[in-house]
Amino acid sequence: MRRPRSFPGLPAITPGLSRVTPRLPRTDRGRLFLVLGLTAVVTVFTATVPLLRDWFDLRVYYGTIDAWAHHDGRIYDYLVPGTTYGFTYPPFAAVSMLPMSLLGLHTAIAVGLLLNFVALGAVVWILVGPALRRYGWFGFALAACLLALFEPVRDTFSFGQVNLLLLALVLSDLWLLATGRGRRAGVGIGLAAAIKLTPAIFIGMLLLARRWRAAGVATGVAAAATALAAWVAPEASRFYWTHALWDTDRIGRLGYVSNQSLQGVLARLAAPGEPSKALWAAAALVVLCVWAWRTSRAVAAEDWTAAFALTGLTACLVSPITWVHHLVWLLPAFAVLLRRRRLRVAGILYAILCTSVVWLWFDDASGLDGFVGSNAYTWITLGLLLWLPVGQPRVGRPTLIRRARATLPAPRQAAPAIAAAVGQPGPPVAGSATGRAAGPAAGTGRVSRSDPTGSTRPDALKPQSSSERASSYTVNPPPA
Repeated sequence: MRRPRSFPGLPAITPGLSRVTPRLPRTDRGRLFLVLGLTAVVTVFTATVPLLRDWFDLRVYYGTIDAWAHHDGRIYDYLVPGTTYGFTYPPFAAVSMLPMSLLGLHTAIAVGLLLNFVALGAVVWILVGPALRRYGWFGFALAACLLALFEPVRDTFSFGQVNLLLLALVLSDLWLLATGRGRRAGVGIGLAAAIKLTPAIFIGMLLLARRWRAAGVATGVAAAATALAAWVAPEASRFYWTHALWDTDRIGRLGYVSNQSLQGVLARLAAPGEPSKALWAAAALVVLCVWAWRTSRAVAAEDWTAAFALTGLTACLVSPITWVHHLVWLLPAFAVLLRRRRLRVAGILYAILCTSVVWLWFDDASGLDGFVGSNAYTWITLGLLLWLPVGQPRVGRPTLIRRARATLPAPRQAAPAIAAAVGQPGPPVAGSATGRAAGPAAGTGRVSRSDPTGSTRPDALKPQSSSERASSYTVNPPPA
């Protein structure tokens, strides 16, 4: 049977995993019916639950670029009509979006959707592509249905956000590092950090891994992109780095239930007052220490997927604002859980992240239930940071051992003993104090064993209580 292609450091689900999921249909007809059923569930869910955000963030991008390119407007002065929300990314993000000025709004929305689909496909391929390829079209169709229900992914599409594009850029460096092409790594992380500051933490991961060249490339690319933006839009660059960057009110309210970062937890606890900045800094420092410790273990084992997953989790926790749609950075952690066959844990966490449960505390996050429920996604992120398995799994080893034992060479009949010539050295007599025990491997110079050889060893709903909540969020959602 043909083995699925796998890469060191990337998730590889072995054929033995099929024994863990025996309920999957084995015929093409059964698989087709399952995919059609899941597609119907996704369609009904999307049509009946008020979750569509009407591409609000993409409208922010489009309005900003249109005002800048065609009406002599300033990047950080534009606000969506009727709201207080405007552009919040670094100037290079606006420069990279300039081609949008050549398109109409509806065309820009269509292009944005297409880019998100391509980015999601790249993310899935890098993280679990070799495993899904074993199942052909069925594997990818099943993954598409499951991801369509995943709240961070569906919100990224519905807002017209850039999260998946940034994740794909960062994971391109994961693929390079895991496949022995580390000399080319760093460009994706550098571009992502120039578009949005949060991915800059992956440069820290490269430093922890002592990948000095990749860290230098990432830093250089980010600096060059930022310098390009300063040349194209000097006034906007000055305003962003001296004022807009430090004004969190431009991004949104810290205590808003969609903010699933540590800062969001503290803000909801302190409401209606202001959260303690010292307490947030202390909590962020503890999280960064845990990240450094666990990531160092992952890179020491050359488990690049776990290292990238832990870094994405940490970015979500320490960022002042992590909207729900930013949690696409949890996808590498789910790939690690699947690789380590933690299917039950992955299934439970996935189900919670599909329910939009945090929105039940949209109006009031007080009390014990509010503390637990309104921060549910933060607890998931923190739990994954603490307990995500790291290190290369020993997947497939029992199967390989059994296969090796089953294919040991048949014993050969011992050759008749030949007396050594007088005066010539000869082999020790079997059974003597210095001789080896007789057996099939005697005289071969090898020790038969069943351990895998180098060629086969695996590499080291937003269910709202009322329609008013849904409509209020849709009309006036948080920005990017």
